[in-house]
Order: sequence, then C-alpha cells, then structure tokens
Amino acid sequence: MKTTQTIFEAGSHKWTAIVRDPQKPDFVIDTNEYLVQQDGKGLLIDPGGSEIFPAVFSALSADFDASRIVGIFASHQDPDIISSLALWLEFNPAMKCYVNWLWAGFIPHFGGAAETFVSLPDESSPLALASLQLQTVPAHYLHSSGNLHLYDKKAKLLFSGDVGAALLPAERQDLFVEDFSSHIRFAEGFHKRWMGSNEAKRQWCERVAQLDIDMLCPQHGAIYRGTDVQRFINWFDELRVGVLRG
Repeated sequence: MKTTQTIFEAGSHKWTAIVRDPQKPDFVIDTNEYLVQQDGKGLLIDPGGSEIFPAVFSALSADFDASRIVGIFASHQDPDIISSLALWLEFNPAMKCYVNWLWAGFIPHFGGAAETFVSLPDESSPLALASLQLQTVPAHYLHSSGNLHLYDKKAKLLFSGDVGAALLPAERQDLFVEDFSSHIRFAEGFHKRWMGSNEAKRQWCERVAQLDIDMLCPQHGAIYRGTDVQRFINWFDELRVGVLRG
C-alpha cells in the first residue's frame, strides 16, 4: 500500500509525497505522486496510472479531502503519469488537467472533455493554485518531446518528472537519497536510455542550476535534497544520453 509523507509545510502551503508501494505488482513500474496545497486547495502532480489509482486515492484521502483537488498537472503523456485521469474525473468532473499543448489532443484518450484541459506553452509559464504562484520549467525531450516540470519558488522545490528518476530495488524504500554514490547507479541506465537529447539535457541543466532548489523530486525513486541537488545536476550534465548499445 502507498503512504504519504509531508516534505514541506509553511502555514497553509504544503507539499505531500505519495510514496512508493512495496506491495505493488512486480509488472507495474513504481511511481511517486505529489500533492501541493495552498489555502485549502490542492494540485495533484502526475497522479499515476489507472492500475494504482485505488492505492493513490486511499493514501491521499487519509490526509486531505480529495474533493478539494482543483487540478491535475501532467508532466507528459505516459500512462504511468496520467492514465488514471478518467477515474479522478469521475470523482470530480470539474477538475482541470494542465498539460503541455503538444499532448492536449492525446491525453483526452484517457478521458475528459474539452473544458477539462488547460494547454500550457512550451516556454516557462505561471500556474496558479489559490494564492500560490507556481512556474512550469521546460524539459522537452527529457524524455518526452512535450515535457514540463514544476517549480515552487516559496518551497524551493522542483518536481522533475522522469529527470532524476531511479529504478530502485524493492529493499530500497527511503524517501530521500541518503548516499548519492550508491543511489545514482540505479539512475544511470534509465537516463542513458530515456533521455533523448544531449543538447536538451544541457539546456535543462543550465536552466535549473539558476533556480534556488532545496528538493528535486522525481516521479520514480528517491528525492534529492540539499547539496545532492546540485550534485545530481552536475552528474546529469556530464552524462552522455540518447545512446543505445546492443
């Protein structure tokens, strides 16, 4: 079963991680989901696939009234990101889904009506949650051709989607990276295969290195914090990606 853990809280501003499930079926890739709250409203980030919807909904509802989720942010189009969309919309048909414009014609195949979707531009743009102003961060071709991350300046937190992801063995269930050197080997193969452009990677590294980040939160694996954030950016910048060897 999934559980939740608060990773940032200041007044009504709160980030919750819905963390990996040690009891999930082996044939389903493990994922992290995130909820950001402000003034009693919530934005659910990469809510996951339909297979894990019951576990995500149950864990989230233990700490937050799910009827107060006003929107979903989907970093890209993959089924492990957003195939649960129709199930969330059954619960709240008025919920909005924020997604890069490139996928606004594809993600509706998972469910929703025209008014469900808010198309986001390729460039960095604001995304408001009550009184909180979030910012999208372009991450195109890492690994999706229409890919956006989400930055919270007040929390100093970057949701980084598949960038930073690590496919960890079942015995490694820590929420945060505790030993960068041993952790990063579980990220290397994933990044080499799934990140398609060295130029896009370099642009992303230059962009996020200018942000004030205390936590870098990927969709798979553990969260980087403190000095490990810049350590990951430096590691990723030097990694050659988009190469498949037989």
